Amino acid sequence: MTAPGTAERVGPGHLVLVVGPSGAGKDTLLDLVRAATAHDRNIMVARRVVTRAATSAEDHDSVSEAAFDAALAKADFAIWWAAHGNKYAIPRAADDAIRAGHTVLCNVSRAVVAPARERYARVTVVLVTAPEEVLRQRLEGRKRDSDGNLDKRVTRAAAPESELKPDVVIMNIGTAEEAAAKLLQTAQGRGADADS
Repeated sequence: MTAPGTAERVGPGHLVLVVGPSGAGKDTLLDLVRAATAHDRNIMVARRVVTRAATSAEDHDSVSEAAFDAALAKADFAIWWAAHGNKYAIPRAADDAIRAGHTVLCNVSRAVVAPARERYARVTVVLVTAPEEVLRQRLEGRKRDSDGNLDKRVTRAAAPESELKPDVVIMNIGTAEEAAAKLLQTAQGRGADADS
């Protein structure tokens, strides 16, 4: 869900929504883009707020559910959603950056894509994915109980993406650096090859 706002779309900056199944490598690619753009004030990789402890596989700002709800009540989030028994959000600073004309990249649930397309003036949806066997191997290696049933997550990952209608598809099966370079190209408005 996106934060409540006026009828005017948030802009003129660029919102890049990175979506995809667990194990696709979204956070890894965003970390690489964050490092590559550390001195570029025009590009911001938003850090998620999650009601779950951070791990080496998923670095984020952890908060209690009560703290999350309090922040939500104060409109501290640009985008938020609930999934797998946890709550997730992108801080309001993302909206501030977009209003200043910057590009913001963030890892979000596919459930927020449609409302975000309505709320923001310029949105690009990047689907990061990988073959089912690769996703399974990565999730097994993660060994995170809060991920839920592995078979269900892999099956859900293989679901059709027709309703998502991504603008860019990155098949993350080469090196993470190659895939991150394609994500950065998209953020910079230079495009990326689909199915790369």
